[in-house]
Amino acid sequence: MTKIDEIIKVLQQQNADAAWITTPLNIYYFTGYRSEPHERLFALLIQADGEPVLFCPKMEVEEVKASPYEGKIIGYLDTQNPFDLYPQTFTTLLIESEHLTVKRQRELSQAFNVQVYSDIDQSIKDLRNIKSYEEVTKIKKAAELADKCIEIGVAYLKEGVEERDVVNHIENEIKKYGVNEMSFDTMVLFGDHAASPHGTPGNRKLKQNEYVLFDLGVVYEHYCSDMTRTVKFGNPSEDAQNIYKTVLKAEQSAIEAIKPGVMIKNIDKIARDIISEAGYGDYFPHRLGHGLGLEEHEYQDVSSANENPLEAGMVITIEPGIYVPDVAGVRIEDDILVTENGYEILTKYQK
Repeated sequence: MTKIDEIIKVLQQQNADAAWITTPLNIYYFTGYRSEPHERLFALLIQADGEPVLFCPKMEVEEVKASPYEGKIIGYLDTQNPFDLYPQTFTTLLIESEHLTVKRQRELSQAFNVQVYSDIDQSIKDLRNIKSYEEVTKIKKAAELADKCIEIGVAYLKEGVEERDVVNHIENEIKKYGVNEMSFDTMVLFGDHAASPHGTPGNRKLKQNEYVLFDLGVVYEHYCSDMTRTVKFGNPSEDAQNIYKTVLKAEQSAIEAIKPGVMIKNIDKIARDIISEAGYGDYFPHRLGHGLGLEEHEYQDVSSANENPLEAGMVITIEPGIYVPDVAGVRIEDDILVTENGYEILTKYQK
């Protein structure tokens, strides 16, 4: 069964006429064609009778034809109303309510005479939550390249170097390995500057005897990695090293508990309890992790609020952290594949 077939099944279950998908990454997920249309309409219409229709600017039609997508294409000029090229009536339409604008929804109502709207967001998240063999292969390669980024960054550390210099060096050097895009803005933070979980690299200079926090990821064939390492430069203070040891224990203990059927919130609790018992509970202000795939942050949250079970095929991050102002910030993060019997750690750089 194809991914489009899965949506047709949802349509039939909900007695809906069609689904209107507008998130570029979701369109790529279903068609194999990726585009960033800016203000232009770019949408995939999947109908209950099985016919997919891709609306795109006319200048992209040849690229769509060269992609894996095999459905109908509605290519339109900038001077045309794309809806005029495919007149239809849909009583019930499933939409991505988290993405569709009010303006577009009004256009849909007028063009297709839609009477009832319902959400398809969760159905798509559920599909993307379980990765195929091909998806896992790409994420593994992205993780391997993230490991290389850390290796490049660590080798460049020297007293007096600025955070921003290390970021630039990593992103320039990794291009030699075929990487054209990072998953997000690379983060390199020194010493007490890392006590801000989402700090911004700047002109802070590296000093002897402090930790360096790297948080980065790369995109490989549209799939992301996301990893964090906190490494010694010299001999950090005893307080800073105790923080590191606590985070490492929390991370390793949480990972060791991963297997299908375990409630996600229980994984969060394992790490959070270790950090709290060490006296740092107030300094761990974020969830333990998140889903990973076409986006660096995607469904599901690895948090105390998530009562869903882990399932084989999920890829998640585990990233506990402790951030003590004026002392240190430590986070350790790995990309984890949930397997039939347990887990596989995809990011390999030493801890």
